[in-house]
Amino acid sequence: MYLAFGAFISTSAIVISTNLLALHLMLISWFIFKKRSYIFLSLYVLLSVSFYFNALYKTDITKSESLSESNFTWTSTYSINGRNLKGFAKTDSGEKWYISYRFSSEVEKISFSKQSLVGSTFRFIGKEIDVPNPPHEYGFSMENYLKSHGAIGMFEVAQWSNYTKPKGVLGLITSRRFQAEQFIDKTFPKSLAPEAKALLIGLRDDVTREEERAYQKLGITHLFAISGLHIVFLSFVFYELLIRLHLRKQNVLFILIIGLPIYGILAGGAPSVWRAVSVSELVLLLTFAKKKISADDALGLSLLGFLFFQPGVLLQVGFQLSYAAAMALVFSSKILSRPYSILQKSFLITFLCQIGVFPILLYHFYEVSISSFIMNLLFVPLFSFIILPINVLLLFLSAIVPSVANFLFTVYEPLRTTITKIILYCSDIPYQLWNPGKPSIFLLTLAFVGVFWSFILLEKKGDLLKLFVSLGIPILLIEVSPMFNSSLEISFLDVGQGDSTVIQMPHERGVILIDSGGLLRFEQESWMNTTSPFEIGRNVVVPFLKGKGISKIDTFVWTHADSDHIEGAEEIIEEVRIKEIHVTPGVLKEAALSDALNAAKLKKILIKEQIAGRNWTLGGTTLNYLSPNDTQYEGNNDSLVLFLEHKGFRALFTGDLEKEGEEEVLKYSEIGLENIHLLKAGHHGSKTSSSQKFIEVLSPQLTVFSAGKNNRYGHPHKEVQLRFLELSLTTLSTAEKGTISVYVEDGNMRSDTSVFK
Repeated sequence: MYLAFGAFISTSAIVISTNLLALHLMLISWFIFKKRSYIFLSLYVLLSVSFYFNALYKTDITKSESLSESNFTWTSTYSINGRNLKGFAKTDSGEKWYISYRFSSEVEKISFSKQSLVGSTFRFIGKEIDVPNPPHEYGFSMENYLKSHGAIGMFEVAQWSNYTKPKGVLGLITSRRFQAEQFIDKTFPKSLAPEAKALLIGLRDDVTREEERAYQKLGITHLFAISGLHIVFLSFVFYELLIRLHLRKQNVLFILIIGLPIYGILAGGAPSVWRAVSVSELVLLLTFAKKKISADDALGLSLLGFLFFQPGVLLQVGFQLSYAAAMALVFSSKILSRPYSILQKSFLITFLCQIGVFPILLYHFYEVSISSFIMNLLFVPLFSFIILPINVLLLFLSAIVPSVANFLFTVYEPLRTTITKIILYCSDIPYQLWNPGKPSIFLLTLAFVGVFWSFILLEKKGDLLKLFVSLGIPILLIEVSPMFNSSLEISFLDVGQGDSTVIQMPHERGVILIDSGGLLRFEQESWMNTTSPFEIGRNVVVPFLKGKGISKIDTFVWTHADSDHIEGAEEIIEEVRIKEIHVTPGVLKEAALSDALNAAKLKKILIKEQIAGRNWTLGGTTLNYLSPNDTQYEGNNDSLVLFLEHKGFRALFTGDLEKEGEEEVLKYSEIGLENIHLLKAGHHGSKTSSSQKFIEVLSPQLTVFSAGKNNRYGHPHKEVQLRFLELSLTTLSTAEKGTISVYVEDGNMRSDTSVFK
């Protein structure tokens, strides 16, 4: 197993960061301290060097010449959602690409949906497209997603031809998986089918977003992923069944050896599946050969196999969590072997797994479920010994004795519905998520050291105080570290063609969110609608807030009722605690706000109409509204305009204010609008905003345009950019730079790219 650690470090150094090579020195020093043999040390170095160059070779992928046409064979990772077909496919030369295709009609979509594409070959004509950048450092990285699957780029299909059906054993197995999916959809009640597909064949596409988020909050998402527990259970069922059919033990082992990889393919081939299958396969093979292998060695060999064939898999969160949890249990075998009661052992297993993975969860999701320790005690036995066996039984009976299955469905469905209601209710309990934000590499390393030391203490029966200290110190440092940030931080989020600005006061004294971004959605035929549409609030704004450790917003400002400013508010309200919402007068009757208002009412959030002249103080920062001047809402020029002053620093946030509104704002010259430090330009840089007079008076050191890349409006308009250029004023645009952050401390302002005195 320790040899596998060396391969892991070397591969991580190539895939993640070369700084991780320093871990080799720490581990080698530990081996020398433990007086490991020279043969062992030599093997460690040899394997580490080999995997370093293996990862270097396999990740240094050189593309062929510009690709416009090729044969592509689909892998098992693809999805059909709405009018889009997306997934990974390989060329004849073995290059893997991320393919996207838009169906031209409902008939074409149905034709593709009625068959398994895995192993099917198409002649695609199209073009290579650029890999999009993440909206911010906490957003989804398409580049890393491609690397994790060993893909070299993205290909957009314009047309296809020469369809060839899959052949051989792989084609047969994947077609059976597709048939199983269709059979479940046909025979299981609609409410039970998503669960059955997730637990039996690894398809989670139909699990509702509400339920998935509930599982995340409770820390039980892993129950819907096929893992070692599922593999062990199914292996046990088939073993006992075959033994009772009077088959010899050797024959049963042989059948399982052949059958497990087949099930791995049927189950979708996720890292957690192949980890469980590969470890089980090693144990069975050696048992068949009358040999023995320890669990940690089997796990180590499984890890080596993954890293050798696909080094990029290290970037997959599922891979990281699966192996971390497995290692936590394997290296705690001495602890678990002690004579504990069933309840004590269940809690201990949950505790060990949770502390083993919590640094990974923080790094990727910026939050950890506090309630998971209790919820796993309740739901792991429920899913493992009741729900999973019931689904296996129902699938079997549906194929053999449909009438019996239908009767059991009538009994099980209301019971399962009740369990779902309980899960959803529990997920609504407040304060069960710890959200300190994304920890630094130093703090993350400290957390892993604390976890490692806590395992040693548990094995040696160390006292609880030492255990508390080993885990508590890293957790405490992660929690309090943001409090030492003395900067005022203003972030203009890359929400596409829209607005969303996050203002963080120094030392975590308060947070203001101005607008939420959003998409302008158009009516379309029902077959084009996706089951999980992209949502600016949930997919862009919320990850940024969580990444920054923001779990509470003091003031949520809705500047006006345009969709590109407010459509994402509902998702933010669902995920983050909000003290109060500020709106411009007369806007509450606008249809665009209805969903967000309903969500706010459910959360009992205070909503205040604001007008020019209103002011308040937050965390030592003074805030004033300079617009609107009346209570009749008429559109852009009635945007809430916020003026911020912090220790001499002055900033103006203008919503979609246009020329007429700008003239009204200039009347507040007594508060110090001249030569301000920062301006959020009105209306995304439209030529109807940022008038010559307005920018001459303000003369901002830095102006930020919030606009989408290649937007159809041409924002920021060239005329507007020219006005600023002629006055030698610095401008930045989210359309070009992505998310732009500005930091203010000791009277100095700096952005991601510039320093202003």
